[in-house]
Amino acid sequence: MAGKRRRFDAEFRAGAVRIVKETGKPVAQVARDLGISPYTLHNWVKLNAVAPDVLRCGDVTQIDTAEGPLYLATTEDLFSRRMLGHAMSAHHDAALVVASLQMAATVRGEDVDGVIFHTDRGSEYTAAKTAAACRALGVVQSMGRVGCALDNAAAEAFNSTLKVEFAHRQTFTTRAEARIKAATWIADFYNTSRRHTANDGLAPITFERQMAQARRASTAQLRAEVA
Repeated sequence: MAGKRRRFDAEFRAGAVRIVKETGKPVAQVARDLGISPYTLHNWVKLNAVAPDVLRCGDVTQIDTAEGPLYLATTEDLFSRRMLGHAMSAHHDAALVVASLQMAATVRGEDVDGVIFHTDRGSEYTAAKTAAACRALGVVQSMGRVGCALDNAAAEAFNSTLKVEFAHRQTFTTRAEARIKAATWIADFYNTSRRHTANDGLAPITFERQMAQARRASTAQLRAEVA
């Protein structure tokens, strides 16, 4: 008779992924230490970026103004939930997505070769212009299944946060007003102050800094042990 399949609660899964993030150890080693299958841990890690600039997601959402809709394209780092790139326009097209991607590349010092960019299959992401921009940057496109919002849940979560905590709390007379206020909210609140459950209650930039410190400490300890 086949053995029962082990079940792991969310806290255990999150803790296992956090060990991989903080120590940088191979998945197989962490799995062995925890007494679980490397295949199982690999699947958990695959749904989480284990370091900055590994996996990003993007989406386009709408902010209503008296002048008409303002479209916002975003590029989010899934390691820290930091919003690296954003662009806004009255037009919902590939140019908007490309501008967001280019901003994200600039924020990270243009070193984005090999970064995975996950989105839905909206026309702005399947467009030749977006594909060409990704190739030029060295970004690898990944797209979710048709009609499955869960495939891009992190981007959808940001859109919800933006609307509930920012856009729906005020009115905008012009697109220019909405653009300035949205950019300020992202830079001065969301990235620097807004706590996130995926970051152990830390803001994105704070989380990135703490993880960098933890990795440096772990590397120093490993070097001391083998010295």
